[in-house]
Amino acid sequence: MGRVHRFLGLSVGLIQRGMTAEERRSNYRCDITYTNNSELGFDYLRDNLAGSSEQLVMRWPKPFNFAIVDEVDSVLIDEGRNPLLISGEASKDAARYPVAAKVAELLVRGFHYNVELKDNSVELTEEGIALAEMALETKDLWDENDPWARFVMNALKAKEFYRRDVQYIVRNGKALIINELTGRVEEKRRWSEGIHQAVEAKEGLKIEADSVVVAQITYQSLFKLYPKLSGMTGTAKTEEKEFLKMFQMPVIEVPTNLPNIRKDLPILAFATARGKWQHVREEVESMFRQGRPVLVGSTSVENSEYLSHLLREWKIPHNVLNARPKYAGREAEIVAQAGRKYAITISTNMAGRGTDIILGGNPKMLAKEIIEDGLLSFLTQDTPNTEVDGEPISQKVLSKIKVGPSSLALLAKTALMAKHVCKNEGKSWTYQEAKCIISESVQMGQSTDLQEMEMLVNEQSEMYPLGPSIALTYLSVLKDCETHCFNEGLEVKRLGGLHVIGTSLHESRRIDNQLRGRAGRQGDPGSTRFMVSLQDEMFQKFNFDTEWAVKLISKITNDEDIPIEGDAIVKQLLALQINAEKYFFGIRKSLVEFDEVLEVQRRHVYELRQLILTGDSESCSQHIFQYMQAVVDEIIFGNVDPLKHPSKWNFSKLLKEFKAIAGKILEDSFAAITDEALLKSVRHLHELRSVNIIDFHLPNLPSPPNTFRGIRRKSSSLKRWLAICSDDSTKDGRYQPTVNLLRKYLGDYLIASYLDIVKESGYDDAYVKEIERTVLLKTLDCFWRDHLVNMNRLSSAVNVRSFGHRNPLEEYKIDGCRFFISMLSATRRLTVESLLAYWSSPMESQELYVS
Repeated sequence: MGRVHRFLGLSVGLIQRGMTAEERRSNYRCDITYTNNSELGFDYLRDNLAGSSEQLVMRWPKPFNFAIVDEVDSVLIDEGRNPLLISGEASKDAARYPVAAKVAELLVRGFHYNVELKDNSVELTEEGIALAEMALETKDLWDENDPWARFVMNALKAKEFYRRDVQYIVRNGKALIINELTGRVEEKRRWSEGIHQAVEAKEGLKIEADSVVVAQITYQSLFKLYPKLSGMTGTAKTEEKEFLKMFQMPVIEVPTNLPNIRKDLPILAFATARGKWQHVREEVESMFRQGRPVLVGSTSVENSEYLSHLLREWKIPHNVLNARPKYAGREAEIVAQAGRKYAITISTNMAGRGTDIILGGNPKMLAKEIIEDGLLSFLTQDTPNTEVDGEPISQKVLSKIKVGPSSLALLAKTALMAKHVCKNEGKSWTYQEAKCIISESVQMGQSTDLQEMEMLVNEQSEMYPLGPSIALTYLSVLKDCETHCFNEGLEVKRLGGLHVIGTSLHESRRIDNQLRGRAGRQGDPGSTRFMVSLQDEMFQKFNFDTEWAVKLISKITNDEDIPIEGDAIVKQLLALQINAEKYFFGIRKSLVEFDEVLEVQRRHVYELRQLILTGDSESCSQHIFQYMQAVVDEIIFGNVDPLKHPSKWNFSKLLKEFKAIAGKILEDSFAAITDEALLKSVRHLHELRSVNIIDFHLPNLPSPPNTFRGIRRKSSSLKRWLAICSDDSTKDGRYQPTVNLLRKYLGDYLIASYLDIVKESGYDDAYVKEIERTVLLKTLDCFWRDHLVNMNRLSSAVNVRSFGHRNPLEEYKIDGCRFFISMLSATRRLTVESLLAYWSSPMESQELYVS
């Protein structure tokens, strides 16, 4: 698409894994930027953890303008509720996980604990608690000093809900997550809140350090940051109401270019899983005899390999595409072959892989394979580090691509050139480097026409132009592949096109429709068939009346392995899917509403952070002054009441707290001030008719050192006074003006003392501002990280309050707001204390803030 945009005069950027910060920064500043969703999310989070403006890569202060999201239903609905997390290392409780895993093995489901499949939750019974406490030699699983409950519950979740080859695979001593939507392994992702460690303990693997969330955002919250949001997908119509309600995005259905001639065959229901898999094998075998390509969609690695085993027993050649490296490494090759005559492909969640299956084969991919087969052995001595077992598709079954004599000649010539470059010029490439050379040359061939390429090869003939020669060979081979694939595609169409078999119904009709959509693309013929077993997980999860269904099947046939196509069964299955959709919509809606609370807080913190990070030195100082005044205000509001006479105020506590905040810098000036002196001064202040607000101080008390001099300082002081007067957080009362003047005096004294001690330190302004910015950011980050942990715990805890007839969402909003106000207050106080302590003895504190 970049070529189209550049033709229109737009600059185009690409963000991908492995880029440097400078490359990312440059590409984000283009008119149009293409990126993976997670890359975008993590760049946003990393920018809001940056320590300096030079580390920012996005286009601040307004990084978001307009987004077009590909496969928008998958991103905003399926993956929308999964947060992107950046974690830091937390407490190291690695030794507890294996112990908890052993305890989980002792506990029996249904007696010691109960499970709820719909929301993946477990609950210990009285018997389970007693056995766990006995095994762990503790009197209370929930003892704060020796907490075992979390570890035992996570171990039970790992035992019941996290299955090997379904939710994860084990590779090289690590438990790697399988993305349920794409079927791909996500090597850099880990489950949070101790779940991943519990899975590692279950498998007997090395326990990685526990982690704590330092930044998080969901895709839904991320894309809501865009003022204008749009997207595209082939399967959004069933979620039309959700898009409109949750994102204010209407769904517009665009008619297909060619009419859909795909045949969707009736759903087959089986009483047993054995019957389903046997029928799948028989249908695959029937299609194979006809020569029709078949795609079988499975929901897990485990199921895909079970079906592969059945087909191998019957000697039916096929390819498997799942999360295992021996298969995933051949993904492009497998998809390229999947539409060819006699091709059988078993795939986990093919619907998410984003590649069309072309009837007759993908000529571009097949041409690249021919180039690699012909040249890799000349470019490198390494052998590919990919394990391939099972039974690959036989070349006797798939007709061999016929390459013309001119292509063969070019291939032989390029092979000799590669051999010469390796031997005579001493070039040595690894297998992966050799593949990259071929890939780059193929890309060159795809972006340059044939005549240009021939001229380039001729011009560089004396220099052994390996790259252009490979590109030229590719273009020649591609023509032969296009002819072959076109002819084979016509033959496959006459046979009925691609046949898709779904081996279970998903929890959403939309995901089933994605799988159906693999057949009959672009007006081609095709057919689909779904086969379900009443023992499938979805039926157990939603308490489907399988007994009723089995009885109905028994009335029709005595053989439980024979499929039933009856309307009664199918209607029940579709009704179950709709109920599942409603259930998960409710969960997503609740999560969005909960996340909106955190989103408001996140925006406030991140906007504040960016202001500190990108603002000038003056704005940084203003933050410090505002913080100091806010800390003074909190101390005063906690000890005075404008409605009561000053004699009723708690001056003793007020002075104590004020001195504690200020530390050493007030030891001389405020040491001798007593409660009585302050009370007398405030009484005298109440009787004054007018005050000079610029050089104001309490009667009979010391003036602030170096009272604000210069236009900027006086302007800053006046602004603070106006802010104090307009503050509606104080109670109206007879003594409110006196309280405001007390706020002004103590605020002025603290700020002026700070400016005085900074000046006495002798450091230049640049260093002072660096320290101020560093302390502001580090303190904010520290408290925000703790706040995220508290909010995550709160979101789990408030659900229990529904038993007391209280609304969990309202409870979350109230407590979340209270937590946030407390977090901001603690941030301000620690920032002020840290800065005052630093400048009291800067040499002792340097290592803490400057690294």
